[in-house]
Amino acid sequence: MVQVTDATIEAYQRDGVVLVKGLWADWVEELRAGVARNMAEPGPYGAENLKPGEGGRFFDDYCNWDRIPEFEKVIRQSDVAEVAAQLMGSQRVQLFHDHVLVKEPGTSKPTPWHQDGPYYFVGGQQTVSFWSPLDPVKEASLRCVAGSHRWEKEVLPTRWLAETSFYPNPEKYMAVPDPDAEGMPVMEWEMEPGDAVAFNYLTLHGARGNNAGTRRRAFSLRLLGDDARYVERPGRTSPPYPGHEMVPGQVLREDWFPFLR
Repeated sequence: MVQVTDATIEAYQRDGVVLVKGLWADWVEELRAGVARNMAEPGPYGAENLKPGEGGRFFDDYCNWDRIPEFEKVIRQSDVAEVAAQLMGSQRVQLFHDHVLVKEPGTSKPTPWHQDGPYYFVGGQQTVSFWSPLDPVKEASLRCVAGSHRWEKEVLPTRWLAETSFYPNPEKYMAVPDPDAEGMPVMEWEMEPGDAVAFNYLTLHGARGNNAGTRRRAFSLRLLGDDARYVERPGRTSPPYPGHEMVPGQVLREDWFPFLR
């Protein structure tokens, strides 16, 4: 069982991000196999995130846990739900979705700074994402701005390739900041396969390009706590989940988003 200390829980609540060493250390090969299957058989949301002429390869895909057995096994049999419950201070833990991100060697394109929450049709304080590399990372690790989950205004969600607003009302959001230029407290770690960064859906985060000579495969899992509810957004969300038939204030439908605890 992965041990979560009181200090780790306090840091998660305060900063919106912590490192969980060895969360999936015993599941790395299972996850690598799942990523290989995912890349060989992308789902409907699979995407390549480079413009013409940009070097390397930046692949991502999400919402595949129910068709990739390796992912479902890790989600249901690992300690992740218990760790999530402790970090969120929640009795129940509900699955939102999985996400695979792969940067091949020589992919200099960074992952843009963003908050996940504004893209999603769910709101609440009790949320957690786990980002876990399946290869050792130094320079290509996830970077998070401590305390950004408590900002008064959400950060403008944008399309990564087009670099345009995701919704038709950008004035409701704050502009995407430049944390390095603005001296914000950026947290990042050198990580081993199976370590995980746990962060709130509203924590501002991004990642450097992968200029190392090795791949950077990462598996992410997004989970929800007791106060998570469906919210309407002014446009197509990401993931879109068409035909969900939910209404504002509703707990996400359990047949699509099962409870893990």
